[in-house]
Amino acid sequence: MPDVVNTEQAQAWNGPEGTHWARNQDRWNAVNEGFNEPLLDAAEITGDHRTLDLGCGSGQTTRLAALRAPQGRALGLDLSGPMLAEARARAEREGIANASFTQGDAQTYPFEAGAFDAAISRYGVMFFADPVAAFGNVGRALRPGGRLAFICPADAKLNGWVTAMASLRDFLPVGDFGRPGLPGMFSLAAPDRIRDVLATAGFTGIAINQAQAYGAWGHGAEDAAEFLLGTGPGRHLMEQADTTARARARRTLTDHLRDHEATDGTVRLRSTSWLVTADRPVDPRDRP
Repeated sequence: MPDVVNTEQAQAWNGPEGTHWARNQDRWNAVNEGFNEPLLDAAEITGDHRTLDLGCGSGQTTRLAALRAPQGRALGLDLSGPMLAEARARAEREGIANASFTQGDAQTYPFEAGAFDAAISRYGVMFFADPVAAFGNVGRALRPGGRLAFICPADAKLNGWVTAMASLRDFLPVGDFGRPGLPGMFSLAAPDRIRDVLATAGFTGIAINQAQAYGAWGHGAEDAAEFLLGTGPGRHLMEQADTTARARARRTLTDHLRDHEATDGTVRLRSTSWLVTADRPVDPRDRP
């Protein structure tokens, strides 16, 4: 892998977290795929477009971008070896020859200048060690006038899975989980922060719109509770509690999720995110 400066995230996504996501790729896609069409529409991918997928994980959005541009190509970039292995295997099984995947850090990866028409990300841009440097590097990889489009979480309180985890405060050390601006998943939850980062990185035409989707977290409350508690945040909290507290937390979470069971038993929780678009400016010297 080329030089990595985001070493903490590289360790996590090549360890238990990456293994969990690779093993559960279909479940995570069921949680997040409601944002796929809005994201790809916003990126305006078509025809022969060349697309870069940042933090592509197991590659669902990369494959969809490749299908939208049958004469083009899509490259998925991620830190996680386990997830990229799943991405390559799935693309091969589905016969999507114009999707490829590489391991690397978006902040330092040596992209060819102007190699892409669009850069996209579904929940893959919140963990950069230096977001300005990372987005600046991505901007250089876009052609002049190229489009950046990504999905990132909005206010934690507007996300059903966060509300579900917050119901465990009596048993687990939930603390400031989900507070905007802290490093991690909600680092870009404040729109002013997004605008500042992208503008400093050289992007223009920045637009931030709220998007919502209901994801499927499991079949039945017990299944969904086990899945939530097996995620990175869930494992972290459970590891800090004793046996009695863990059992009470599991029962409380299961009871909370029963209120979100659909008639077919599927547990659906609302996710509220920002759909962000921005453009690499065109140099006046490049105009005809």
